[in-house]
Amino acid sequence: MNRDLRTARFGAVLTFVLAGLMVGTMTVRIPALTDKLGLSEADVGGLLLAWGLGALVTMQSMRRVMSRAGSRAVLRVGGPLTALSLAAVGLAPNLPVLLAAAVVFGMTFGLFDIAMNAQGSTVERAYGRPLMNGMHAGWCIGAMSAGITGSLSIALGLSFTANLVLVSVLSMPVLLVLGRAYLPDAPAPETASGPRRRLPAVVYLLGALAFFAFMVEGVVADWNGLYLRDTLKAPEALAALGYPIFEAGMLLGRMTGDRLRSRFGVRGMLTASGLATAVFFGVVLAVPTPVVALAAMFFVGLGVATISPLTLSLAGTATSTPGPAIAQAGAMGYAGLLLGPVVIGFLSDVTSLRTALVVAVALGLLIAGAARLLPRREPAAVTPLTPARDEQPMAA
Repeated sequence: MNRDLRTARFGAVLTFVLAGLMVGTMTVRIPALTDKLGLSEADVGGLLLAWGLGALVTMQSMRRVMSRAGSRAVLRVGGPLTALSLAAVGLAPNLPVLLAAAVVFGMTFGLFDIAMNAQGSTVERAYGRPLMNGMHAGWCIGAMSAGITGSLSIALGLSFTANLVLVSVLSMPVLLVLGRAYLPDAPAPETASGPRRRLPAVVYLLGALAFFAFMVEGVVADWNGLYLRDTLKAPEALAALGYPIFEAGMLLGRMTGDRLRSRFGVRGMLTASGLATAVFFGVVLAVPTPVVALAAMFFVGLGVATISPLTLSLAGTATSTPGPAIAQAGAMGYAGLLLGPVVIGFLSDVTSLRTALVVAVALGLLIAGAARLLPRREPAAVTPLTPARDEQPMAA
């Protein structure tokens, strides 16, 4: 079983890497897409909104699906469908078809994302120790790889369509093979009343924490480059480094987060992470020098990195079956990712971008405050001793 667990852990991490690669590839090639179809900034905003709404709709409906099917079955379907829908985005010949493809891509990704987090929780419970931060580090690696492969594709003269189709074609067989590595979810106890059972209140608190954290991530992704260029007057090449530096901080935070969780506990970590996010984003807004703001952005990434993995991990241990709880917390979190950039855009229109970005400081303080409402002790990890005979995770 030890070998099976190691294989399942590797498969879960690689799933996160591929998810980050597929979503990141679409994002980094948006400039090429605007050239291909002659899109305006409003069109790009509509594209991202269509993708986000598609993901959110699916995530909101995943509680019952996860209760009945389990993460392994959903991943075996959702992963390949996500790769196919990425290719559809790349092949779209005009804006209406592109928007439809973006909705489908968002819906399949929503399916894929909730299931991979639930599978991560299943592997974590089987190991009996924290692993979720390391899995989310895989997402950072995938997103950074998308930037590297995107730059290489540009250098080689590959079009937007060729780049997305290539990533889809390469990801598909890997996702199909990974289907054999996933563990079955732990069976629900006989006392469970089914998918309509009310989730514990702590799941909604964790969802609120994920909402705040994802809002910060969305704000940084969509607005920090513009802030560095237009407000701090950084050259465009320097301003473009803001998001990769933030992601580097996220990667470091997630690579070390599981060890820190074992030592300090979730409650203490979330409190410290929220305060660090608020303090260092405050530095970003207070300093007049772009280089100092960029350095502070690394520490913002370091601070916020572990919040969403910790909340999803805790949601997975809040009930006997992790899938529905992770679906609920994840849906709430991604609503923040969708809403955050919109709120900043509205506030910047009526005030200024610097003033609007104070929202991120407030979000960090909200995370620190809400973390104090969590129980002092984490739920014990559940370790299934052996899978059912008809649910062998590594069947040949």
